[in-house]
Amino acid sequence: MTPSPRDVADGFASAWNAADPVALAELFVEDADFVNVVGMWWNNRRQIQFNHDYGFRHMFPDTEMVLEKVKVRELPGGVAVVHGRWSMTGQITPTGERSGPRRGVISFTVVRQGDGRWLAVSAQNTDIIPGMQTHVATDQGLKPESYEAPAGRSGTA
Repeated sequence: MTPSPRDVADGFASAWNAADPVALAELFVEDADFVNVVGMWWNNRRQIQFNHDYGFRHMFPDTEMVLEKVKVRELPGGVAVVHGRWSMTGQITPTGERSGPRRGVISFTVVRQGDGRWLAVSAQNTDIIPGMQTHVATDQGLKPESYEAPAGRSGTA
């Protein structure tokens, strides 16, 4: 049950930690949108469940997600925006090894339903790349970059 907007973020982390794609998808309305950390855009609850099921079986079977900070902004008309900064450990690499820890921010737009529950109509998940400000397209793909001068180097020639 999600009697408050915050419960959507907490429920997401709980479903993630249980590797339960059904419980995760039930936090969303039927025609919800979800954009994952690499820009894959899913347009309904069935796609959200299917793709998280795949992830839980192949990449995240026993990861642990911790919400480090959650901020809720309620808007008029039974709408709220929920941001959650998360950390995660235990991801499996394509070669079957454990990767290092990750951090990110997930944003939900949630709407109060007629029965009092709050459900997400949209979510976007974004990785945090420490010290970086943007991505730059190169021949090898996107590369995280910072326009700040490294310590010890002035920004002038």
